[in-house]
Amino acid sequence: MADDIDAVLKEVAFNADGLVAAIAQQHDTGEVLMMAWMNAEALAETLATRRVCYFSRSRGKLWRKGESSGQTQRLVDLRLDCDGDALLLLVDQTGVACHTGRRSCFYRAARPEGLVEIAAPEVSPDALYRS
Repeated sequence: MADDIDAVLKEVAFNADGLVAAIAQQHDTGEVLMMAWMNAEALAETLATRRVCYFSRSRGKLWRKGESSGQTQRLVDLRLDCDGDALLLLVDQTGVACHTGRRSCFYRAARPEGLVEIAAPEVSPDALYRS
């Protein structure tokens, strides 16, 4: 398994900060859930465990999706784009993906009148991150 992970890591074009964009999409519906960043360690852990792990730029550390909210992502498939500088994670999302309590982080749409909210929160953010 380690050789397989190393082979994938060698093909990824991490940026100058050692990160690659990762887009999470619900595997069975095609719904785009979120975009986050991964470093080599997060990507290797995700491939090894099949539980999605990102790199939090604001916290400066690994962020295992759902570690504080319980809203986890199980990796179904991972795809690399043609340039190697973006990942598509096909996931099985448990609960909501967005820290705002919405299913998707892409809940605002550009309309002639400006940005319009097209999805309401399903869960209160306070309920997601209760200590």
